[in-house]
Amino acid sequence: MKQLSRTTAANTCLAVLDADFFKALCEPARLEVVRQMIKLGRADIGEIADGLPQDRSVVSRHLQVLEQAGLAACSKEGRRVFYELDGPTIMVKFQTMMDAFAPLVATCCPGPQRKARG
Repeated sequence: MKQLSRTTAANTCLAVLDADFFKALCEPARLEVVRQMIKLGRADIGEIADGLPQDRSVVSRHLQVLEQAGLAACSKEGRRVFYELDGPTIMVKFQTMMDAFAPLVATCCPGPQRKARG
């Protein structure tokens, strides 16, 4: 595999950083909503909110942020709206970031140097 220049690798990383994705994951209360969704699978807002200390309106706003960031999807059945995590989209985002950052590690950020024991 051809090694990318540091500039090319850095630009590739910058291109895949998704502010909405990270914003959706950086709020501790929103992470609790994600954890609840992982536990429940497909669920309506009432089911999701039942296991959380926030009001339904706050949980609803968190769900909207997750949906806008591509982390969650919703579907309507009658008067009920069901939410679920969009696993394939989440995995593609993480994989895209990993693929972009891998070449940069070698050229820019190899980590701390380890002292040899002896």
